[in-house]
Amino acid sequence: MTSVPTPIPSRTQYVLEEIKRRILTGRLTPGQALVETDLAAQFGVSKTPVREALKTLAGTGLVVNSQYKGVTVRMVDADMAREVYDVRLLLEPEALRRAVRRGASLDAARDALARADRAADTAERSLANREFHRALYVPCGNPLLGRMLDEVRDQAALVSAVAWAADPSWDREAGEHQEILRLALSGDAGAAARALHAHIASFVERAFPSAGIPAQEEDGQA
Repeated sequence: MTSVPTPIPSRTQYVLEEIKRRILTGRLTPGQALVETDLAAQFGVSKTPVREALKTLAGTGLVVNSQYKGVTVRMVDADMAREVYDVRLLLEPEALRRAVRRGASLDAARDALARADRAADTAERSLANREFHRALYVPCGNPLLGRMLDEVRDQAALVSAVAWAADPSWDREAGEHQEILRLALSGDAGAAARALHAHIASFVERAFPSAGIPAQEEDGQA
């Protein structure tokens, strides 16, 4: 039987993923300049894939291009946190509610929690935590809803990276993740959605008290 060769990622994709990883793990910090020639030398590529990667990252909101400063890692402040987390609070709990109601498998979420527990460093744990949240909303039954949440995923991770650097709160969030998954697996869609809403809101409120995150609706709709 002929084996299918593993695709080799393009230079642009490689550079894109590496810059993103460095931003989301704090190696590249908010406000730091991203100079094409320097990055090209680090990655052993021409400036073209670096330029294309930076364009893509600007589209996802991780970097900004200023006429005077050039390309820099996006700064994180209360206004940005409010915008990103407001979207998450509006959409993510509802996506989880739908996933639970339709009896979707949450095995991927369980696996992500296990990986977070085994993580050797904060970068690995952060990635596992991101995968946990995605595993809750992707099986909601509405691909567009999942894609909308994917659109803010990187920006949310940048907010988290800045918050964790100032005040690591891994253990608290791990406990909240376990409770969210327990409620979801029990089939209580409403309680799971409310727990997820509280988890997301409390994180950004601790990290950015001036963000002004809206309260949860009284009827439990997130």
